[in-house]
Amino acid sequence: MKVSKMGRAISIALLCGFYPIPSLSAQTETSVTDSIFVTHERAVKPVSDSPTSFRPTQLILPASLIAVGTFGVYNGFFRKMDVSIKEGMDNLRGNHYFHADDYVQYLPIAAYIGLDYIGVRGKHTLKERVVVGATAYIAMAACINTLKYTIREQRPDSYTRNSFPSGHTATAFTGAELVREEYGTWAGVGAYTVATGVAFLRLYNGRHWFNDLLAGAGIGILSARVGYWMLPLYRKWFGWSNGNMECMALMPSYGNRTLAINAVYVF
Repeated sequence: MKVSKMGRAISIALLCGFYPIPSLSAQTETSVTDSIFVTHERAVKPVSDSPTSFRPTQLILPASLIAVGTFGVYNGFFRKMDVSIKEGMDNLRGNHYFHADDYVQYLPIAAYIGLDYIGVRGKHTLKERVVVGATAYIAMAACINTLKYTIREQRPDSYTRNSFPSGHTATAFTGAELVREEYGTWAGVGAYTVATGVAFLRLYNGRHWFNDLLAGAGIGILSARVGYWMLPLYRKWFGWSNGNMECMALMPSYGNRTLAINAVYVF
């Protein structure tokens, strides 16, 4: 297969299992490749750089959420509202906890990487989505952990002082904003619904104050935008262009009594 100057080929063999197949002769069993060959191939067209271009107005929403959330740590009136919300959630929950938020927080980022391969057309190649997502989550993690261990707000359900801001909420909202930027409004609505559900469950399970969620959401949105703002630099540094061809193929194979699936990605 001919690949461009900056092309790369990545092949990963995923072991699916070991088991004998009696119907295969010894000769056939040595090396057999299934006829199924699933590919995903497309020429990536140049797209508008609007999501990757910094605009001051993009700071308004996340900065407002972070500012209000931080204000809530120190303001007496806001703290009374936090306590009132916590008491309402305690009455609603009783002893029935629901910890799906520990897992659902990762659904938006999974959608961000994978929606393009189930028919929802994205704006960027897989390699670009990966570096944007990685940048966004590195920025988010750095910001969240710096604030947690600087402000040291006590959690509502324990004496642990790492409540502000909510990391689960930031994780979910980072993915949601990435989905919105990459796939458009309707996909973004779905991702933001999931992210809001994660934030609600952090309150429901008594793990965070309301202001923690506001700041976490703001940090998540801002981190996703940082990832896209960095993309033009990555293109320049790595010599990427918007007109490359990318191709993914899945090839089931059987040899030496081992069943495997080989995934090949070429870009």
